[in-house]
Amino acid sequence: MSTTNNLFSQQILAWFEQHGRHHLPWQQDKTPYKVWVSEIMLQQTQVSTVIPYFERFMSRFPDVKSLATANEDDVLHLWTGLGYYARARNLHKAAKIIHQQYKDIFPDTVEALSELPGIGRSTAGAIIAASMNKRAVILDGNVKRVLCRYHCVEGWPDQTSTNKQLWEIAERYTPDENCGDYNQAMMDLGASLCSRSKPACDLCPLQDSCQAYQTQRTDSFPRKKPKKTLRVKTTAMLILQSPDARKVLLEKRPSQGIWGGLWSFPEIPVDAAPDSYLLANGLKPAGEIRKWQPMRHTFSHFHLDMTPVLISLNKPQDNVLESSRWHWYDLENPGKLGLAAPVKNLLGTLKNNLESNL
Repeated sequence: MSTTNNLFSQQILAWFEQHGRHHLPWQQDKTPYKVWVSEIMLQQTQVSTVIPYFERFMSRFPDVKSLATANEDDVLHLWTGLGYYARARNLHKAAKIIHQQYKDIFPDTVEALSELPGIGRSTAGAIIAASMNKRAVILDGNVKRVLCRYHCVEGWPDQTSTNKQLWEIAERYTPDENCGDYNQAMMDLGASLCSRSKPACDLCPLQDSCQAYQTQRTDSFPRKKPKKTLRVKTTAMLILQSPDARKVLLEKRPSQGIWGGLWSFPEIPVDAAPDSYLLANGLKPAGEIRKWQPMRHTFSHFHLDMTPVLISLNKPQDNVLESSRWHWYDLENPGKLGLAAPVKNLLGTLKNNLESNL
């Protein structure tokens, strides 16, 4: 490592020792399992949001074996509200592989870890460096931001050529010793001082050599990906209630696609009448059908406008009760199910309405 590169890591580590985060739950009694779960949860999610989820998850699944042998609904239930549910499904799949093929021992190379579902090169590097005391390079969003500003890197970070360049820079700066602390320091620096807006450059240990700061262009880096207008999709969500309105019929979504494997309201095209759907599934409405105002939920690549349609059903059919595809959700005594945030919110509204009418 050159003197310049060595100075970079020394400055980062010195700052981390004094100002970095050392008391996060996953930093205590580090294990590959703890680091892995935390890294997956922290993707697209802030630390303050992750901490309570992580603690509940560890309480329920303290090791990889307990996660591997768990029911998927239990896993998704603890993930409810954290979003990006493919992370939870991949976490569960990877745990099964580690349990069955590796006898609960995590692979100790970036290459082997990267072959597991949901673990990319950067996440693998974080696990290796933080929990196994081995040198491994990371490049998460925070690190990309620091390096883009430090070198005034052109192109948006996830552009293929730019991403390759950033990996080369990250490789040069990553030290052979104290790699775990260095990686955490880079993530902490990006999350705190080198934030997306209004970076605290006056407090940054890299201030004297940061090209963006020296040229007063910190607002220009990282370059932004050209904006795309998000598509709008529409759907009607059928809120199928028992005659006393205490239970709601939920349908398990396919394992692939949005909210994969979660329980949700059945959906039909927003301009379709629900009669044919009800008839096809042996369901009979009782009383009027009411529509609520549409709600919007935004994903990374489209908006979803959902129109809740309230339908009171006659006496539930036995075939529905017994089907693994369906679940009668008890508003007063809910079970442990994985629910998407909009579904959970609507169920909360239904519960409040029920309580106010009692």
